[in-house]
Amino acid sequence: MSTQLRQRRTYAVWEITLKCNLACQHCGSRAGEARQDELSTAEALDLVQQMAEAGIGEVTLIGGEAFLRKDWLEIAAEINRCGMICTLTTGGYGISAELARRIKQAGLASVSVSIDGMEASHDAQRGKAGSWKFAFESLQHLRHAGVPITANSQANRLSAPEFPLFYEKLVEVGVGGWQIAMTVPMGNAADNSWLLLQPAELLVLHPMLAYLARRGRREGLIMQPGNNVGYYGPYEKLLRSYGSDNDWAFWRGCKAGLALIGIEADGTIKGCPSLPTNAYAGGNIRRHSLRDIVLNAEKMQINMSTGTEQGTDHMWGFCKSCEYAELCRGGCSWTSHVFFDKRGNNPYCHYRSLVHAAHGIREDLRIKRNAFGLPFDNGEFEISEKALGAAWSGNEEQRLTPDRIQWPEQWLQEDSELKGFIQNEIDHNIGNMRNYLGLTRKHKLAV
Repeated sequence: MSTQLRQRRTYAVWEITLKCNLACQHCGSRAGEARQDELSTAEALDLVQQMAEAGIGEVTLIGGEAFLRKDWLEIAAEINRCGMICTLTTGGYGISAELARRIKQAGLASVSVSIDGMEASHDAQRGKAGSWKFAFESLQHLRHAGVPITANSQANRLSAPEFPLFYEKLVEVGVGGWQIAMTVPMGNAADNSWLLLQPAELLVLHPMLAYLARRGRREGLIMQPGNNVGYYGPYEKLLRSYGSDNDWAFWRGCKAGLALIGIEADGTIKGCPSLPTNAYAGGNIRRHSLRDIVLNAEKMQINMSTGTEQGTDHMWGFCKSCEYAELCRGGCSWTSHVFFDKRGNNPYCHYRSLVHAAHGIREDLRIKRNAFGLPFDNGEFEISEKALGAAWSGNEEQRLTPDRIQWPEQWLQEDSELKGFIQNEIDHNIGNMRNYLGLTRKHKLAV
């Protein structure tokens, strides 16, 4: 067994089936039907053994919808028997009280239910009426069965304005952790790019997330930013500290292939479960051992520092010239690739949006090539710069602005200044960035 592989303590996210009972507008894998050649039970259990021998410490089962695979609890139990932590991420459409008890018996450490905003928005995004109610019923069943529960949400133009209201719902049902990731144009989301936030909308999103993170610390709901939320803005430490005080709570580069692997239902291995398959698949466990793929496949080595530029040779655009380039290395590889068909230049960066705003400009993303309609595929976007106060194209009513954020009435009664909080934070953040960059021109964000 390789000492190098054991020392990585890699985390694995395993899509055990592509079969799904929802039809999400933002599904990157275009889940629905099972893959044609998904691993058999025997192959899956053998892979569990390989993961244990490789030193993987935790495995998250996903789909599609993982619990639609008949042997999924047998796989979960084997993961636990082999000394690894097993967790589940689910759409929550159909977890009964009985299934929740069986999940507890199988030893799953926690279950995260995917919910995107309030009822109407969630059901629209998930493609099935009643899915929001089922998701919360699933959370209740799991909690009553003694399974620790968390939630995860996509941040986009439908869900983000509702996050404060949604936060209240999560607190009510006893959710302990809430992970938020940006919706990006992969799979079905590439076909529904109207959902996507523009980079300048991060100026609104991040102060709101910071407010909820601070409130969550007091009320027991810990916000967890996904790998494509950040980077290096004024709330970086707050968002990445997971409710604690940690001086090292900041983004330190993409971990695909280093501390993370993704496994598709047919045995394909990638450095990250979200990465496009064609561009980043390292191999298949039906032809190579997991150890061989992780250690030797070239596409699994994308985050190994090489060359004279200390691992920044893949970077381009704004990210190439950024002062954080050697530490950040372009943020989330998945996000930059699905926008531009190559990694190394990430438009979803709070620091980047603030720098542009301080110069009186904003970036605009527009699709120029559509995706092909395959699982984990992407199109290609073009990026341009506009004046900060220039008119926005598309549906103006969908844009994330401070006025669109929906605050609970009780919060507004408690704090009469809450409605103006986001705009004040935006102006303050841009002003601080302008001072940091030594700029003197005055700009006010038109939001």
